[in-house]
Amino acid sequence: MNILLQKLKEVSLSVLGVTAVVLLLHFTIVPVEKVAMWRFVLGAFSVTIGLAIFLFGAQLGITPLGNLLGEAVAKSNRMWIVGTVGFITGFLITVAEPDLQILAQQVNIASGGIVPGILVLIVVSLGVGIMVSIGLARILIEFPLNRLFSLFYFLVFLLALKTSPEFLAISVDASGATTGAMTTPFLLALGYGVAQLKGGAKAEEDSFGLVGLASVGPIFAIMITSIIKRLGGIEGTLEPPIAAVGVFGPYFRALPVFFRDSVLTILPLGVLFLVFDKLKFKLHKRTRNSILKGLFYTLIGLTLFLVGVNAGFMDVGRTMGVGIAEFHPMLLPVVGFLLGMVVVLAEPAVYVLTEQIEDVTAGHIKRRVIMVVLSIGIACAVSLSMIRILSSKLELWHLLLPGFALAAVLSYRVPPIFVGIAYDSGGVASGPMTATFVLAFAQGAAHVIPGADVMSEGFGVIAMVAMVPLVALQILGVVFRRKEEKQQALLMEEALVQENPEGVE
Repeated sequence: MNILLQKLKEVSLSVLGVTAVVLLLHFTIVPVEKVAMWRFVLGAFSVTIGLAIFLFGAQLGITPLGNLLGEAVAKSNRMWIVGTVGFITGFLITVAEPDLQILAQQVNIASGGIVPGILVLIVVSLGVGIMVSIGLARILIEFPLNRLFSLFYFLVFLLALKTSPEFLAISVDASGATTGAMTTPFLLALGYGVAQLKGGAKAEEDSFGLVGLASVGPIFAIMITSIIKRLGGIEGTLEPPIAAVGVFGPYFRALPVFFRDSVLTILPLGVLFLVFDKLKFKLHKRTRNSILKGLFYTLIGLTLFLVGVNAGFMDVGRTMGVGIAEFHPMLLPVVGFLLGMVVVLAEPAVYVLTEQIEDVTAGHIKRRVIMVVLSIGIACAVSLSMIRILSSKLELWHLLLPGFALAAVLSYRVPPIFVGIAYDSGGVASGPMTATFVLAFAQGAAHVIPGADVMSEGFGVIAMVAMVPLVALQILGVVFRRKEEKQQALLMEEALVQENPEGVE
């Protein structure tokens, strides 16, 4: 109960920031219809309760399951087992990711049904499964993480030359949406389990990086699919607002739909756990029941989260985007900056990652420092996304290409642990709040601004949020390295003075 209350407190304070910005805009610039605003408030409550229960369930069930699978993979020390388990678990955990389900639905709506949501869900999950296999194999053979990222992002650049602008945006958005509240705790635990059991001098730095590698898979998957199916030139449409049928009506209609979807996403994980427990884990009954309870709590939390988002949150996000664009378009970057600063505080996966960073490094890298850097970086990312919507000449690759190139260069100049942390942070920062409210806000603005399109400019904000932490946290790594070098120089000087106090000036 104490853990659940702690999660509820964290999520409440986080969602409160987004809610406060919306209420401020409602009472000043963009008054929202009364019924829609009450739906938003109810949605915020449902999202808060849902995420708290979800995180509690993840800690109780998803994280232990990830650790157990990671240890089992490392003990086998057979590459084909690593590849198979990595692919299956990566696929199943991604299908269950709420952020990806929301993005797939938005792509289906924005494309007018041309791109089915199930296609996005399956293709992206396959991409993640392949990359998780490669990521686990990397830990076992100790291949340098920076070289692997450089290779993959060079291949992404080559594919981007053949990909249409709207699917470039969708592919990188899928990358960010994939590593959210469900995927991140599991992959962090999986990578940590393999790295720690393998041991060695690189165990600490190898604990990070798997989330970042997993997020490359969706980019490859969507780009290759769009090229093979020759998708492109699709004009985007905006989902119509929910009809004014009362405050509770949309929630009652959404609840059975998303409960069914949540069961279908959590059930494969439960089956996977029971199979591995029978064949490999052979856990005590109390431990097994604890993990199963965690999966059940995850199911309930996921249902409440998806209902709150779809029935109340996203509708107001689109309305705010449309309203501010109509009132004064130049306010979009300012509001985007404010949303970016508070939205990272509402991302549950950010809490999971920053806590693991502090634990693994024994407090050497402070959680608060990471949060401040992420908050400022993501504020800039959302603001730049709004500027891109306003400017018809500024395309997404104009921002992403220099960003990823700089991240690749920095990866050879920072301590290796910061490479994994930075790329993992890029995935976790673009979580449920970004995939829901901020994405809906951007689509609403793109619908109104002349020359902008919901498919080309409406997507891409998740991509920006996923890219900026790669640069920001590696710059922090450069500062961290210089600080350490200065401290080591001072310690050496003090040692020399003590050994020969008269001979050192």
